[in-house]
Amino acid sequence: MLSDFKKFVLRGNVVDLAVAVVVGLAFTAMITAFVADLITPLIAAIFGKPDFSDLSFRLHGSTFRYGSFINAVLSFLIIATVVFFAVVVPLTALMKRLNLVPKEEPKPETRECPQCLSDIPVAARRCAFCTSEVAPTAA
Repeated sequence: MLSDFKKFVLRGNVVDLAVAVVVGLAFTAMITAFVADLITPLIAAIFGKPDFSDLSFRLHGSTFRYGSFINAVLSFLIIATVVFFAVVVPLTALMKRLNLVPKEEPKPETRECPQCLSDIPVAARRCAFCTSEVAPTAA
């Protein structure tokens, strides 16, 4: 049983996943600190209110704290924007520059006739070689 556990732990995908989680946590901490320490104060300087958590209303004795939800939504939007412009856009440009972007496979122009095995156009409904009717292809 110990041998099986050792094989499981040392498999490549388990180690890759562990590394990805650790790097992801470090990246999350970095982006969160960037947003909390730089972007949020900048927004507060422009709009005058950095924290909405104290916003609430009362209805029939219940308190609804909608400010925390507004904080969470704004935090998500800010983090998504920072990740997009600071990570996704530069990496996409770098991958294009280094020709690392996977190229799409061109769609085939022909298909095989099921009766005579000749190559016929994809849109054909009748084979030009054996004249048998051919079912249309799924789009």
